[in-house]
Amino acid sequence: MDISALRQPSLFALRRWSRHWSRLGMVLLLTALLGGCAGPILTRVTRFNQWPADAAGAAFSFRSPVDSGHELEQATYEGQVAAALEKQGLRRAPAGQVGRIQAEVSVSHRSEAQSWLQPVYQDHRMFVPPHRDAAGRVFPGFWAPDPFGPRYVGDRQVSRMLQVSSLQLRLFDAKESPPGKPRAVFESRALYEGASDDLPAVVSYLVRAMFDQFPGQNGEVRSVKFDGKTGALISP
Repeated sequence: MDISALRQPSLFALRRWSRHWSRLGMVLLLTALLGGCAGPILTRVTRFNQWPADAAGAAFSFRSPVDSGHELEQATYEGQVAAALEKQGLRRAPAGQVGRIQAEVSVSHRSEAQSWLQPVYQDHRMFVPPHRDAAGRVFPGFWAPDPFGPRYVGDRQVSRMLQVSSLQLRLFDAKESPPGKPRAVFESRALYEGASDDLPAVVSYLVRAMFDQFPGQNGEVRSVKFDGKTGALISP
């Protein structure tokens, strides 16, 4: 009995596996290339409010920031918040005047080192020796992927720097409040955790996330996602 005839199905199977892993390799390469493109921008927003029902059309102004060491930067962020408040039907108080609604804006940024264990898989290959089939044809030997696929060989430690940016906004209502002691009617914190350290660009997304469906439910925590390429809001 010619045992080469018995080997031939295994040879065909190995060749099919070889084509399969070649296609899989192309898919993985394409996935890696796409992964390098801008991914979605994820934010998390926490909001508390007792928003007055008659606030529409009220004037607003900004309270003096606690840290006035970056006046131009602070003014930029306040300008973004002011534009968002105007979209909610409020109007900015004339220069030098205090509005009924008083806003307090603070922005922070920090970097955090993160590390975790990542499983490692190694591709194994097996050598198919030269052989002769039942018709007398000689096939050379070749290396083929292991039909069982990549094998787990251990873990490796992976590290990265996580960029954490935060926007905090407090809105106070001076109506029916003691002089100089307006009551808080809206408190919100928008948080971004990712790879971008471009704080001004990130803050623009945080402002949009904070005012999405403003004023929202009291005590709610929600995620707001934006397209990393177009900046468009992605519906949940």
